[in-house]
Amino acid sequence: MIERFYLKEFLTFKEADLEFHPGLVVFTGPSGSGKSILMRSILASVGLDSVEAHICESSVSWDIDEEHYGLQNESTNIFRHVKKEKTRYFINNQSTSKSSMESISSSYLRHLSHKDYSDFEPAALLEILDTRISIRKPDHRKLLERHRSDFSEYKRLSEELRVIEEKEKNLAELKEFALYEIGKIDGIKPKIGEDEELNQIKKQLSKKEKIETLITQAQGIFSYESQVASALGLLDIDSSFFDDAMNELRSLFEMSLERMEELEEISVESVLDRIEQISELKRRYGSVEEALAYRDKKQSELESYETIEHSKSGLIKQISLLRESLESSADELSSNRKMIVDDMRRALNGYLGMLYLREVTLEIDNAPLGISGSDKVLLGLAGTKLEKLSSGEFNRLRLALLAMGAESMCGSGGVLMLDEIDANLSGEESMSVAKVLRHLSKHYQIFVISHQPQLTSMGQQHFLIYKDSESRVRELNENERIEEIARIISGESVSEEARGFAKDLFERSRGTE
Repeated sequence: MIERFYLKEFLTFKEADLEFHPGLVVFTGPSGSGKSILMRSILASVGLDSVEAHICESSVSWDIDEEHYGLQNESTNIFRHVKKEKTRYFINNQSTSKSSMESISSSYLRHLSHKDYSDFEPAALLEILDTRISIRKPDHRKLLERHRSDFSEYKRLSEELRVIEEKEKNLAELKEFALYEIGKIDGIKPKIGEDEELNQIKKQLSKKEKIETLITQAQGIFSYESQVASALGLLDIDSSFFDDAMNELRSLFEMSLERMEELEEISVESVLDRIEQISELKRRYGSVEEALAYRDKKQSELESYETIEHSKSGLIKQISLLRESLESSADELSSNRKMIVDDMRRALNGYLGMLYLREVTLEIDNAPLGISGSDKVLLGLAGTKLEKLSSGEFNRLRLALLAMGAESMCGSGGVLMLDEIDANLSGEESMSVAKVLRHLSKHYQIFVISHQPQLTSMGQQHFLIYKDSESRVRELNENERIEEIARIISGESVSEEARGFAKDLFERSRGTE
C-alpha cells in the first residue's frame, strides 16, 4: 500500500502531505479543485506518470528485487520524483531510472482510468479461471506449471529443429563452401612466422653476389695474421684477444659462405611466389594465425554438417514425445476448466447483477496448443462488443472481473487507482459500484475520485480537495464527511434535507464495516 504522499509545487498545489490507511480512500471536491492533478501526482511519485512538480514522494510497503534493480529495501521504501533543471528519480535516496521505478510500481499499482482491454484478453480470463480452480484443486496449478515448463522446452527444441532444417536446404552449398575454404588454405599450408623468414631470404638473395665478393676480398686479412701476432709479441702485448677475434671472424665468414652456397639451391622466383601467397592470405584473413584459425572453424562446421542428420532425428524424437505429453496435460487442464467455467460465469453474473449490468456469456473454446494449454476463454455481454460499451458499463464490467480475481487472493493485492468510476451513474448504480469497491478493499488499497454521495459514503478514508488562492487537501472527520456528502447531494447551498440524507447514507455505510 501507499502509506504517505508528499507533493510540493505542482500547478495549483503549493504543498500537500497526506497519510493513507488500507482500504477504500475517497477524494472529493468541487470541479476544478485539483482532484485529477493530485491523482496524477501520486502516479508520478512512483514513476507511472510525468508531471512538472518540484517534488512528488510516496512511502510504500512494496518489496524491491534488490539483485535485479541494484536497490536496497528499507522497512518502508520511499519513491521520489524531483524536478529542478531536469527530472530525477530516487528510491530510498538511491538514484534510479524512470523505467526501473515504473517496472517496480507496475507490479503493485494499477490505474484504471481509460479503456484498457487487457483484463478481457483470453489469457487474462484464463488466468482468473485457473486461479479459481487451483483453490479447489491445488494439483491444477502444479499441472499448469509443468505444462508451461514443457511448452517452453518444446518451443526451444522446435526452434533448434527449424534452424537445422534451414541449414539442410543449403547443406550442399555450405559443405562445398567449407571444403573450398579449407582447400584454399591447405593448398598453401602456411606456417606461423614463415612470412618473416621468407622476407629474410629475399633480402639475402638480393645481396648474395655482393656478400660473396666482399667476403672473398676481406679474407685477405688472414694473410697478415702472423705478422700482427709477431708485432704484438715484440710489444709484450698478449695476443689472445687478437687470436679470438680472428677465429670468430673466420667462423663468421665460413658460415656466411655456407649460407650463400645453400642459397644457390633456392629459386628467387619460388621465394617471391611464396611471399605473394602468404601476403594474399594475410590480406584476406589479417594474419597467418587468423587464417589457420578460420581453417579450423570451417573444419568444425564441416564436421557439424556431417552430424546434422543424427541431431535432427534426435530432436524430432524429443519434440514428438514432448508434444504427446503437452497434448495430454492440455486435455487434463481443459477438463478441469470445463468443470468450473459455469461456476465462474454465475459468480461473475452475480457481481454484474449487483452492478446493474446485464449478464455475460462465458465459454471455453478450442485454441492452438500453447503455453497455457489448448483453451481460450471468450467473454460476451449480450451481443454487445466491448468497444461499443459506455465508459460506465466498461468500468463496471472490469470492476466485476477485478472482484472475481480478488476472491482468489490472500493478503494485500496492492493498489488500485480509479478516476471517477461512478461518473454518469444513477444512485443505485453508484451504490452498487461502492459495495463492490468496499469488497475489493479487503484485498486492495483503493484510491477513487468520486462525485456521487453513495461511493463517497462508503469510503474508509475521505479527503477533500478544495481551492482558494491555491489547491489544498485535508482528511475529513465524520461530521465533515457528512457535510461534504450533503454538498455533493445539493450543491454549494446545503439544505437540512440534504444533511439528513447524507447522515443517513453515511451511518448506513458504517453498517457494512
